[in-house]
Amino acid sequence: MWQGLYEELKDRNFVVLAVALDSGGAASAGQWILAAKPTCPCLIDECHVVAELYGMVNVPSAVWIDEAGRIVRPTEVAGASDAFRTHMDRQTKQMSAGGLADRQRTRTVYLTALRDWTAKGAESVFALSGDEVRRRLSGPSEEHALAAAHFRLGEYLYAQGHREAALPYFSEARRLHPASWNYRRQTWELEEPGKAGGPAFWSAVDALGAQPYYPPVTL
Repeated sequence: MWQGLYEELKDRNFVVLAVALDSGGAASAGQWILAAKPTCPCLIDECHVVAELYGMVNVPSAVWIDEAGRIVRPTEVAGASDAFRTHMDRQTKQMSAGGLADRQRTRTVYLTALRDWTAKGAESVFALSGDEVRRRLSGPSEEHALAAAHFRLGEYLYAQGHREAALPYFSEARRLHPASWNYRRQTWELEEPGKAGGPAFWSAVDALGAQPYYPPVTL
């Protein structure tokens, strides 16, 4: 999706900068990047610094930044929907036709907005004013800052071979910032490979009830 969009729009001075949030680094995420053979820049953020700086709590998320380095649209869900919650078989990971159609509609709306911005710049109806960007932005709360500190310490201990010592810090990061699915998935995966997509994940998703996993984007 992003590689195709980059190839389509790169002549408009548009660049996709893809960032994988993965504590496993190149050993974990590198194979997927190499298999995709991207021509756009792809980075691996082992410490989730980008997520901390831009307030990203899930993937896929995106920030629109113009040529002057100004944020045009702050972090928001990038073309994903909650269709997987009701239209995906949890055992086979296969989506129903209805789920695929819903996902495609959501992607189309988002990518259409991006194309409009690359064509019209600040004149695009999807380019937010500075005041609106500031209204939507919010700095980290004290709890979220503490969650980041616990996550980093857990990562360090884990990387040094102190798995058991790292686990309480991972748990505390999840408790302090429960909205961060990035922390949940990453710490679950470090605790037990495969756990991030297993019962723990689905139990947390089901516990959302009517709350969205991917908050709808206002375009």
